[in-house]
Amino acid sequence: MKYKNYIFDLYGTLIDINTNEWDIQLWKKMAILYGYYGADYTYKELGKAYGELIDKEKKAVRRRHPEYTVIDIKIEKVFRRLFIKKGVKPKKATVLEVCEVFRCFSTKYIKLYDGVTELLDTIKANGGRVFLLSNAQRTFTENELNMLKLTPYFDGICISSDEECSKPDPHYFQILFDRCGLKKEESVMVGNDCLSDIGGAADFGIDSIYIHQSISPEIDGKLRSTFAVMDGDVHKITEYLFG
Repeated sequence: MKYKNYIFDLYGTLIDINTNEWDIQLWKKMAILYGYYGADYTYKELGKAYGELIDKEKKAVRRRHPEYTVIDIKIEKVFRRLFIKKGVKPKKATVLEVCEVFRCFSTKYIKLYDGVTELLDTIKANGGRVFLLSNAQRTFTENELNMLKLTPYFDGICISSDEECSKPDPHYFQILFDRCGLKKEESVMVGNDCLSDIGGAADFGIDSIYIHQSISPEIDGKLRSTFAVMDGDVHKITEYLFG
C-alpha cells in the first residue's frame, strides 16, 4: 500500500454538486422564511444584508487570526445576525433550520461521483485510514455527509468553518495532522483544485493526487500533484493506488 493516510477534499472530489446562492427565487423564499419569524425583509434587502454581514464576519476572523493566510467563517453567525438586524432573537435551532433551508433550496443537485464508494471501500479493505479536509460549512456539510452515507468512512474530519481557516493555508493542514497524529511521509491529499488541494499539499510537504472535474478551477501554471486523473474517472485513482 502506497500510503497509510488518505486525505480527501469533498466537493468536486467525492461529491458532485451544483449550487446557486444568488438565485433570485431563492432570496424571495428566504425573505418569506425570515418574515415568518418577524424579521421583515424584501428579497433585495436580505441579499444585500447577507453579503455585508459575510464581509463583516470575514474581517472579524482576520482580526482574530492574523496568522492565517486563508480564512473561513461560520455562516450560521451571518444567518443569526440577519435576525438580530431586525430585532429578532432567534433560538439556535431556528438558525440551524434556516441554514438547512438555504442550503437545500440553493442546491440544484448533489450526488457521489461514480467510483467513490469503491475507492473508499478499497482503502479501508487495505488497512488505510480516510480523512476529510474540506473548505466547507459544517451546517451544510454534516447533513450532506450523512445523507450520502460518507460519514462512517472517515477516521477524522476537518471542516474549514470550524477552524476559521481554509486550504491552501498550511495552518489548516497542520490542524488535521496534529489532531489525528498523521505523518507527512505516510499521507496523500486527493482533490480537484490545483491550488487549494494540490498546491496546498505541495507547500505543506505531502504527496497529492489530482482529479479534474467539471467544477475544477482552471489549471494556471504547473500542476504539482504526484499523480493526475484528467478525465474525472475516480476508478483510475483506485487503480493507481491498489492496481
